[in-house]
Amino acid sequence: MIVKTFGSAIQGVNAITITIEVNVSSQGNKLFIVGLPDNAVKESERRIESTIQCMGLRMPRTRTVVNMAPADIRKAGAAYDLPIATGIMAASGQIPATHLETYLMMGELSLDGTIQPIKGALPMAMQAQKDGFQGCILPKQNAREAAMVNGLKVYGISHISEAVNFFHDPNTLQPVVPARDEFYITQDQFEVDFSEVKGQHQIKRALEIAAAGGHNAILIGPPGAGKTMLAKRLPTILPPLTLQEALETTKIHSVAGKLPQHASLIVHRPFRSPHHTISDAALVGGGSIPQPGEISLAHNGVLFLDELPEFKRKVLEVMRQPVEERKVSISRAKMAIDFPASFMLLASMNPCPCGYFNHPEKECSCAPGQVQQYLNKVSGPLLDRIDLHVEVTPVKFADLSSGNAAEKSTYIRDRVITARGIQADRFSAYPDIHCNAQMHSKLLAAVCVVSDRCREQLGQAMQKLKLSARAYDRILKVSRTIADLEGSRSVEPAHMAEAIQFRSLDREGWGN
Repeated sequence: MIVKTFGSAIQGVNAITITIEVNVSSQGNKLFIVGLPDNAVKESERRIESTIQCMGLRMPRTRTVVNMAPADIRKAGAAYDLPIATGIMAASGQIPATHLETYLMMGELSLDGTIQPIKGALPMAMQAQKDGFQGCILPKQNAREAAMVNGLKVYGISHISEAVNFFHDPNTLQPVVPARDEFYITQDQFEVDFSEVKGQHQIKRALEIAAAGGHNAILIGPPGAGKTMLAKRLPTILPPLTLQEALETTKIHSVAGKLPQHASLIVHRPFRSPHHTISDAALVGGGSIPQPGEISLAHNGVLFLDELPEFKRKVLEVMRQPVEERKVSISRAKMAIDFPASFMLLASMNPCPCGYFNHPEKECSCAPGQVQQYLNKVSGPLLDRIDLHVEVTPVKFADLSSGNAAEKSTYIRDRVITARGIQADRFSAYPDIHCNAQMHSKLLAAVCVVSDRCREQLGQAMQKLKLSARAYDRILKVSRTIADLEGSRSVEPAHMAEAIQFRSLDREGWGN
């Protein structure tokens, strides 16, 4: 008897439905698993045999062939245990095969039949919905995330016996109720707030501009000035995730196995802060079976690189292309996968090895040329891709001891949302562009039409600071964002002047 069950394989951040055909014949006594399985899939025989025996059923002692189609796609991991075991029991006549073809199943088995959690449940559920399946049977730990897919019944189980009982009587399990209301309720709940930061009004203003336009920024200042503290609060002023953005972000975290247990969706924009010892593969993604890296885990959020010059130069250089293209392409001999990587890059660094170059009070102890050598660890092309260079100065005692309440993140966030709304209307005809930072050169020329006075002002800055063409575009984009924050239809000289001042590392005096 031939029985079909259905599972799913992950490629990149998307899923492909896998048909698992089981044929139990009357001759032979061996189990064959074919269809390009890896070692974890081949080892499922022992787990399945133990599980079936624990339920008081029997493992067929005849020739059993399990074919996993399409046969040219590599099947990896132990998550195919559940559909293979169910198929074997149905093909040997121990459970009914009536409803098997209407459900997609995935789950790793323990020896006693307990179901272990899997990676990538959300993309699997999305693909199951596209392919017209009635529902999914998944580990209970993964059911909440999969239930967020509309038009699909998701059943969470903790033991294979629940799946067996379900195919005898579908009323033994109830579908998981999606927690969509919880997503909207918790979006405004943060553990940190900008009101906790004393002083630093200029830096807060820079981060507000960065958030409003989706711009990359770098904070340069001495140790203890509050760079990391400010950076960690950036997500609190970013616009809340839309449901579509939340699903995109959750897919990536689900595939990488980074989604918290029993979580349904990523509620807040991601904030990823990798250590400076990270490898290039861990940052941009890779591996023999390509997995998303930190830049993809930061998709729709913030990637914070603390102490930027301490990162290996090779690691920083591989990030240049993804910063521009907002995706990373990983090619292997048998596959090429694109991972989304639309993130805000936020970096911080000391101005020199000792940390006190250009300090208003403390004297720099670095030797001549040492400052320039330190700054050279970060390449010019990477700095060109950063829109805002922000000098962070130490907080004055008067600000630290002041009892005055600072502005809350909520109020800053409201202004950012208003500015993003203006940009959403402006780019409504461009589905891949959502904010000013994402404008390409042709669109920039149409959107950022400046007066003669502004053009002269920018020309003088370009000549004096010896800026590149890319830096020219960055200044125009930032000035457009500043105009949006003020509700101005045109870019005024004041907006242009403020944008130009955020090119600190281009100014004469740095590193000389």
